Amino acid sequence: MRKLLKILKISTIAVVILIFIGLIFPTWTPSIKGANSISVLEKVEINGTKHALMIRGVDKNNPILIFVHGGPGCSEIPYVRKYQKRLEQNFTIVHYDQRGSGKSYHFGEDYTNLTTDLLVDDLLALTDYITDKLGQEKVLLGGHSFGTYIGLKAAAKAPEKFNAYIGIGQVSDPIASELDSLEYAIRQAKLANQFKDAEMLEQSRSLIENGEMLTPRNMIRKYGGAARLIDDNRDYYKGFLFSPEYNLLDVVRFLTGISVTQDVLLKEEIQYPITSLVKRLEIPCYFVMGAYDYMTPVNTARAYFEMLEAPVKDFVVFEHSAHYPQFEEEKLFAHWLNQIVLYDF
Repeated sequence: MRKLLKILKISTIAVVILIFIGLIFPTWTPSIKGANSISVLEKVEINGTKHALMIRGVDKNNPILIFVHGGPGCSEIPYVRKYQKRLEQNFTIVHYDQRGSGKSYHFGEDYTNLTTDLLVDDLLALTDYITDKLGQEKVLLGGHSFGTYIGLKAAAKAPEKFNAYIGIGQVSDPIASELDSLEYAIRQAKLANQFKDAEMLEQSRSLIENGEMLTPRNMIRKYGGAARLIDDNRDYYKGFLFSPEYNLLDVVRFLTGISVTQDVLLKEEIQYPITSLVKRLEIPCYFVMGAYDYMTPVNTARAYFEMLEAPVKDFVVFEHSAHYPQFEEEKLFAHWLNQIVLYDF
C-alpha cells in the first residue's frame, strides 16, 4: 500500500511539473532557409492591446498576404504552417490572433465592448505595422469564414491599403445561409437513414429562421459540409499538442477567448448582415468557395457576389473541397493565387 501511495505521489508531482512546463514553455515558429527570408512569431502592441502575429516567407520582397481567421475566435496559427509551404515561396504570409482570440486573449482585459468595428480597426492598424516593417506596399487581404466579415468591412473602409480582397468561405446573408445549411443536413440525414437526426434538425427550423441559433455544426460536419479532404479538428488537436507556436497556456487562452467573444460577435453578424453593410468594393474581389461548403454555403455566397460591385471580381469554386479549400486543395489554391497576382496585378 505504501509503495502504491508513493507511486501515486510521484506520478502526481510529475503531472504537475509537466503542466507547469507546458504553461510556460517558450513558443516560436521554425526558421526558413534563405538570405532574405522571414519567420517571426511575436506579440505587438496594435491599437491599444497586444496582438500575436506570425510572419513567414522565403523572400521579404514578395507580396504580403494577410489572413483573417474565422470562428469567431478560432486562430489558425496552431496548425496552418503545414498547409502554406507553397504559398511561402511567393508571398510573405501573415497570420494574427484577433483581439480576444488565442494568443491575443489577455486575462483581466475587458472584452465586453468587443465589436467587429474594433476588430476592423485592429486589422487596419496591423496592416500599417506590417507594411512599415517589411517596406512592402503590395498587400492582399484574405479572410476565412467569419474572418470574411471582418476582412470585407476592412477592404471597404480602407481600400487604399490593399491590392485585392479574397473571401474564402465567404459569409453572406446569415439567415439564408443557415437555412441552406439546414436543408442540406436534413437531406443528407434522410439519405443516410438517420431519421432521428433529420427530426432533430427540423425541430430547430423556427429558431434558425429567427436568427436565434445556427444549424448545429456537428450535424453539418457529420454529413460532409465542413471538411472532406482534411480533418480540421485533428489539425487543432495536433497543433495544440505539438506545434511550437502554441503552448498549454495559449490553448487555455484559445478556449477562454472563444467562450468570451464568440456569441457576441455572431449575434452582431446576424443583426447586421454583411450583405447590407458592403455593397461595393473599390479593389479586385474574389470569392473562393468549396463546392461542398455548408458552413458558409456556396449558393448564398454566390447570390451576394452577384450583387456586390467591384472593378474586378471572380467567383471561384474548388470542386473537391468543403469549408477549407485553401487547405483541402492547397496545391490548386496556391496555383490559383499565383495566377491572379501574375495576371491581374
